[in-house]
Amino acid sequence: MSELPEKQIKRLRTLIQEAETNLAAAKELLISIIGDDGQVVTPKTSSDNVAGKIIEGVFDGQMMLSPDGKNYPIPANYASKSKLVEGDLMKLTIAEDGSFIYKQIGPVPRKQVIGTLVQHDGIYYVEASGREYRILLASVTYFRINVGDQVTIIIPEDNPDATWAAVEAAL
Repeated sequence: MSELPEKQIKRLRTLIQEAETNLAAAKELLISIIGDDGQVVTPKTSSDNVAGKIIEGVFDGQMMLSPDGKNYPIPANYASKSKLVEGDLMKLTIAEDGSFIYKQIGPVPRKQVIGTLVQHDGIYYVEASGREYRILLASVTYFRINVGDQVTIIIPEDNPDATWAAVEAAL
């Protein structure tokens, strides 16, 4: 008689595992249809998968701008430590858990210039080559630079209208 409950328990465990697998598959399918944010997603190609969305865009100094006009915030610490420059091509992977994973996929040609850190209305700039380039607060704290310090910055070589720079080093 003891053998019968063991078989039933084993069968119940199998049924529960199958139900959990089906539930997970149903959740993935739902996310692929309506997206994580509840908006209906229309796949552009049949290669779009439910594991995560991949979006490419351009770094503007603070954010990644996608071709459809949406802005995606790039963590300032990542942008600062990676020395991202205005115009760099970026790839954003949105993982199943909703986390954002950024990767630089196309750095623009760069040049380095030396300038002086200044501040206006709580915003930091580096005065270099007769202009001011905005820099991230994260760069100021990461490199421990103060107003008046000399710094080497990285700017896009082919964009004379760039407003942002990345800090290369404190001098």
